[in-house]
Amino acid sequence: MILTLTPNPSVDRTVTLAGELARGQVQRVESIIDQGGGKGVNISRASISALIPSIAVVPAERDDPFVIELLSAGIDCRPVRPAGPIRMNIAVTEPDGTTTKLNSPGAAVGPEHLAAMADAVLVRAGSSAWTVLAGSLPTGAPAGFYADLVARLRGSGTKVAVDTSDEPLAALVAALPDSAPDLMKPNGHELASLTGGDGDLIESDPCEAAALAATLVKQGVAAVLVTLGANGAVLVTPAGAWHAVPPPTTVVSTVGAGDSSLFGYVLGEVRGLGEPERLSLAVAYGSAAAGLPGTTIPAPDQVRPDLVRVTALEGLP
Repeated sequence: MILTLTPNPSVDRTVTLAGELARGQVQRVESIIDQGGGKGVNISRASISALIPSIAVVPAERDDPFVIELLSAGIDCRPVRPAGPIRMNIAVTEPDGTTTKLNSPGAAVGPEHLAAMADAVLVRAGSSAWTVLAGSLPTGAPAGFYADLVARLRGSGTKVAVDTSDEPLAALVAALPDSAPDLMKPNGHELASLTGGDGDLIESDPCEAAALAATLVKQGVAAVLVTLGANGAVLVTPAGAWHAVPPPTTVVSTVGAGDSSLFGYVLGEVRGLGEPERLSLAVAYGSAAAGLPGTTIPAPDQVRPDLVRVTALEGLP
């Protein structure tokens, strides 16, 4: 079973344009898709699609349409006391796949809301193969919320994955090794934010990405999966480093691609695959998601790890 926590869930509205985005102009919209989302929710969707049970902890009212939709999708949604209504995030997608995201902050939380989320995770973590802490933190949450929760999850029997950015990511790294998870999944720009480097350069240079990821492994993180957009992904563990190149993909929407990649890695680990095969499955899931509209999560029959090329990066970590 895979347990997910999405502390700042959202209704994801994807607006698909008929042409290139032009600021200040009136433009034609081809379609609008609304989906219950957030990083952890997306991973729970992928898990259910792969026939692996998943519990999704989200702050929401029990009768919120967001919760009802997740339950109808087969996700065991466990709502906890929210601070306010679920926010809406807007993604504007152009014909070439370029996506502009407009993310709202969400309702401000207090200590009681954070405690309810943490308790809901801790009470279920012992029966979970993986616990995934994912996404931004709501307004009012301390940057160290994830770092503290990872430390509390140690010894519970679950493996822990964290996918976040900005201050929560920096706080997680600052608290290493006590906060070291079993998996971190930054993208190139998030990795650059930790080092002051150039995100575009890191995404174009797998060796540079691997070298920076290796510094996190040396601080106790068991595996670092760095997604590099069209350049695939890099995986670094104490056993070595690998780079995977995705198959040719017609990009429709990049929303949810990183979440799908994280799930692909977790699925590979649950299946007992080795590191190169986990990376191959992660990149296959991510590229399949990029070829689907909105935040649509690919089904297993849409994922082609056999088309992913994986090579070892010598001398790392």
